[in-house]
Amino acid sequence: TSELATSYAALILADDGVDITADKITTLIKAANIEGVEPIWASLFAKALEGKDVKDLLLNVGSGGGAAAAPAAGGAGAAAGGEAEAAKEEEKEE
Repeated sequence: TSELATSYAALILADDGVDITADKITTLIKAANIEGVEPIWASLFAKALEGKDVKDLLLNVGSGGGAAAAPAAGGAGAAAGGEAEAAKEEEKEE
């Protein structure tokens, strides 16, 4: 339950457009009257999400392996298309 409470607190902060910090996560957990959550969880989540757009992370869940599978199944023609698609993906990330 500690991890779940911390996750929900981080999502609430991200949804409100507020910076995710250990103090703010802890404040939300206390406001929700959830007991037994060790402060280490708040600091771990805050460090893991520091400088990242949580909404963007949620929208791109599972989008990482599709381009590699296409060339193996589709042959040479699909490989060329897969490489072009992978290049577009890299440009978006940059």
